[in-house]
Amino acid sequence: MSLAIRALGVAAALGLAASTLPASAQQFISIGTGGPTGVYFVVGNSVCRMVHKEAAEGRSSGRQHGIRCAAPSTAGSTYNIGQICGGELDFGVAQSDWQFHAVNGSKPDRVGACPDLRAVFSVHPEPYQIIAAEGSGIQSWNDLEGKRFNIGNPGSGQRGTTEELMEGHGWTTDKFALATELTSTEQSTALCDGNIDAYGYTVGVPNAGVSVATDGCNAYIVDLGDDPAATKLVEENDYYAFTTIPAGTYFTTDEDVTTFGVMATFVSHASVSDDVVYEVTRAVFENLDDFKALHPAFRNLDPATMIIDALSAPLHPGAERYYKEQGWM
Repeated sequence: MSLAIRALGVAAALGLAASTLPASAQQFISIGTGGPTGVYFVVGNSVCRMVHKEAAEGRSSGRQHGIRCAAPSTAGSTYNIGQICGGELDFGVAQSDWQFHAVNGSKPDRVGACPDLRAVFSVHPEPYQIIAAEGSGIQSWNDLEGKRFNIGNPGSGQRGTTEELMEGHGWTTDKFALATELTSTEQSTALCDGNIDAYGYTVGVPNAGVSVATDGCNAYIVDLGDDPAATKLVEENDYYAFTTIPAGTYFTTDEDVTTFGVMATFVSHASVSDDVVYEVTRAVFENLDDFKALHPAFRNLDPATMIIDALSAPLHPGAERYYKEQGWM
């Protein structure tokens, strides 16, 4: 089944049926996101919401671009990049580290080389968080030895970052009593049900899935400020940085927690039409205040940094055209 037909089916299911334009004038685009409780899912669907808000077919003002958009839940960063580079998705949300590795072919075992990946803009910071069960005794990475730890589902950014930490510590999955591959939707429930002791999660703050664990069963975030593997990753890679999760973010966050993380980025492919990328970019930035209101992780978004930060892939010409029109480049 073609991408256009599948996207049309999703759009119809979401109530995004055809406008007054003839079918030949419409274009359906697809955006890869992440788990339905994660911020990536919100990013993709917020972009679609802005695209549809701008659409003026049947109205007196707006953009008659004919674009309709669907943003289904996917496996996450590396999956999205693979599907974009395989022509199955038009856009996707991905961690900044996996954007870098895809463009440069530097981690072929984790994300396929994709020199034609193109950056559009960056979104929110994404701290890597180890969420530990109450009473687990986990206060550092080394305390995970002999524990039941969710390393994340294949294709997710959290899985990739966890593997980076494992490699930095010289660990394999044999160090854990159990290494599960649960999705972001499953892991908090598994923690509260006592099926795992902790999980690693790269996600914007605050996050509803993390709240399920912290508010629901007193789980807490482990401080990684003194972790040697994390320190080395930050020192050697520009796409990583230490960050602080402020006290009060979650029910059990009594004081600031230091960890490290990446940025969420919005990416596309060189083969996607300049006009399509231009219209999608324009829709987001012309309605940025509305976009920012859709999730707390978006509250500090600023065009000055969104068009520069964490963009290791070449900028898509369609996005660049809009930024130059605004005098930002």
